[in-house]
Amino acid sequence: MTGGGLAIETRGLTKRFGHHEAVSALDLDVPTGSVFGFLGPNGSGKTTTIRMLLALAAPSTGTISVLGSEMPSRSSDVLPRVGALVEGPGFYPFLSGAANLTRFDAAEPATSTRTRSSRVADALARVGLSAAARKKVGSYSLGMKQRLGIAVALLSPRDLIVLDEPTNGLDPQGTREVRALIRGLNADGTTVLVSSHLLAEIEQLCTHAAVMRTGRLVAQGGLDELRGTTAAFELLTPDAGEAIGVLARHGLEPHVARDAHSGGPSADAARVDADLPSSVRSEDLVAALVAADVRVRGVAVRRPSLEERFVELTGEGFDVER
Repeated sequence: MTGGGLAIETRGLTKRFGHHEAVSALDLDVPTGSVFGFLGPNGSGKTTTIRMLLALAAPSTGTISVLGSEMPSRSSDVLPRVGALVEGPGFYPFLSGAANLTRFDAAEPATSTRTRSSRVADALARVGLSAAARKKVGSYSLGMKQRLGIAVALLSPRDLIVLDEPTNGLDPQGTREVRALIRGLNADGTTVLVSSHLLAEIEQLCTHAAVMRTGRLVAQGGLDELRGTTAAFELLTPDAGEAIGVLARHGLEPHVARDAHSGGPSADAARVDADLPSSVRSEDLVAALVAADVRVRGVAVRRPSLEERFVELTGEGFDVER
């Protein structure tokens, strides 16, 4: 199996624990150079999948390609090119951040002792912890510990970074710091896989995503593709009948909303709604309405959020508990 333009590719990936199938026939495609969000509620199979990708668990059936090489048979070649933060690394609280990173770097068999101190310093600088390098990790905030965990993944140059819930439990400032770090890594050409339950974070951060439910993949692709191609077009006008005619001539199926009449300064206006396919531009519709002497009091184009799409795909809300 070849990776082609994919940093990660699985086909029919399945993991069973006794009679329980935690991951079922997963076909996952993570494009090279993407920030890929891996979404799903508790028990959806995200962490089990990540463990198989990193050769921490053996698949029951199916195939895995990471960075163009088959896993786990080529793990010794692939894993040095992959950094990962999965369920948090174990740090010694009585050692400094720099000392903890030195311990992790020493565990890498292919690293040079001569350049170890510079690698540790560079990794700390990339995550913004240079000033805290000599402080004991026991005094670090949760956000600092998360960034130190990402620094472990950055001790060597990586083509792929895998982060399992990197913003879990962080305050808004810590979340912003980790988000900026991920964007910086991606800007340098690194593919980043982010497993998260925070849908708003995925929308701000990722270029692509996949949604898991009870061990199965229910959707994947670019964020716009996942949200769907149809938006809602909402028009506020006192000329509802004329507006419906104009919109219908442009291929839409408009109707007056149930809460048709607005209050306030536009009390005489009605709201006309229609689905807006991606092939029709809202500005063209407004121009056509104005040309037809339809009075336009307001226009809104509303696209479904990733959370709305998730609920539609899975039939449930997102369980944010770990």
